[in-house]
Amino acid sequence: MNTETFQQLIQHITDHIGNRPLDKALQDDLNTTFPADGAVFRQIADACKTGVAEGWMCQYEAGGLRYGRVIKPSEALNGFSVDVVDMKDIAGPHHRHPNGEIDLIMPVDDGACFDGQPAGWLVYGPDTAHSPTVTKGEALVLYLLPQGAIEFTKR
Repeated sequence: MNTETFQQLIQHITDHIGNRPLDKALQDDLNTTFPADGAVFRQIADACKTGVAEGWMCQYEAGGLRYGRVIKPSEALNGFSVDVVDMKDIAGPHHRHPNGEIDLIMPVDDGACFDGQPAGWLVYGPDTAHSPTVTKGEALVLYLLPQGAIEFTKR
């Protein structure tokens, strides 16, 4: 597995998303089309676990989090960037999503949740904000950010 192969996996998702609004309808569609017990989810989760183990994902560490931008905003990915974060029973830094955020929650530990959600997709619309929080164990979280936009706040 490498960045190019990983981008091809993610492009399948971003092609499906297209220019749709980032909202609950998209979240429901992603969870139906690419469910947590499906082949695409497993391929992405396996690729992320491999990338972390090989050191080309989550290569930075701060405040108990391992993280890293895997792919910069790309035309091939409809303008999305891709970040992956490894979190265990922790709240990350508060931030705002100017253009929204699409999260793929991949529990490492059974029952681990991200912002109260189990394995699967979580979509935050434009101009939302949160302190990303993993509870009940460890999870990898993949973030798709339109135009790579994220604003860390001082909360």
